[in-house]
Amino acid sequence: MLYFKYANFFVDTVNEYVFLKFGWKQIQWAVIALPIGISFFTFKKLSYCIDVYRGTHKSFTDIKDYALFILLFPELIAGPIVRFNEIADQINDRRSSETVDNRLMGLFRFIIGLSKKLLIANILGAEADKIFAVDVQFINTPNAWLAILAYTFQIYFDFSGYSDMAIGIAKMIGFKFPENFNHPYTAQSITEFWRRWHITLGRFMRDYLYIPLGGNKIKSKWRLYFNLWVVFLLSGLWHGASWNFVIWGAFHGMFLIADRIFLLKAYKLLGKYLSIIITFFIVMIGWVFFREDTVTDAFAFIHKLFAFDYSQTDFYFLKDFYVILSIAIALSFIPAFTFYNRLKDYLMSLSLYNSGVILSSIVILTMFVLCVCGIAGNDFNPFIYYKF
Repeated sequence: MLYFKYANFFVDTVNEYVFLKFGWKQIQWAVIALPIGISFFTFKKLSYCIDVYRGTHKSFTDIKDYALFILLFPELIAGPIVRFNEIADQINDRRSSETVDNRLMGLFRFIIGLSKKLLIANILGAEADKIFAVDVQFINTPNAWLAILAYTFQIYFDFSGYSDMAIGIAKMIGFKFPENFNHPYTAQSITEFWRRWHITLGRFMRDYLYIPLGGNKIKSKWRLYFNLWVVFLLSGLWHGASWNFVIWGAFHGMFLIADRIFLLKAYKLLGKYLSIIITFFIVMIGWVFFREDTVTDAFAFIHKLFAFDYSQTDFYFLKDFYVILSIAIALSFIPAFTFYNRLKDYLMSLSLYNSGVILSSIVILTMFVLCVCGIAGNDFNPFIYYKF
């Protein structure tokens, strides 16, 4: 993985910051194509080796079982990251999970994920791309905020949509995958955000990197902070071979350290909803480094966010965009309110009755028809995390 994913990055960095600066002849290097799913293949192999070594689970005795674990297709492109100890027993015997109910619920989950991608993420992304495609000097501050707000919800519904689809497919074929999202934009701190966003990556980094470095048992606070920062620097670099991702990881690591030093205490004084707003704002600024291609572009865009530039621009957004953005905001933040759990319990209770099943089926079928129409009427739009 190091060769395929980071060789180009290393050579380009050396050429730009060393050879070009001193006027030396630059290294000639063939561009290496990144194999599909290489990060997840690597994580699964690491998980197998580490779990067997630690005695967490016995190794497979049949090479076919090992091959199935490595090549299990639903999550290979964008997750969730399925660890060996979480699925080994299911590979050996999943007869109890191969039921009609699981296949039906898996289909429902798949359609929900597909709807997140096609009906929300793609529409938000198309409008956000209009702004990000233009040189930052030609956009004003409101346009910049609208673009990063749209991207913030695009990446959530795109990525969580893929995870839902992977979990749904797995359920239909008898596997239970771990959840990967838990309403991350309702987090009241960056620490909590990482317990809710890409949950399987956070657990992987915690169990296979942070804890071996000493975890929370280290007596020196500065060593603890350093370990946290290293983990998130590597987490950022895992997302892509670019300085943007390194800075994004360092950005989140900095706020994780700040949480431990003083921010968590401050959030308690500020209250739940103000803490959510501040955390969401921090996360949204971090996404700029994800969306822009270079560090220079990212900082220029952030500068535009706070430039108070209200000059006239030619951007025009469709009404559909504002409707979908409103729906995305509502779906993301409603779980933060107390009535959500009561509403959730009520909706879950409906499934015990035929009327609830019928209503759910009608809603899901409607969503599926809308998705099919969306696929037929739009160009191919891959998942954001495919490139990571």
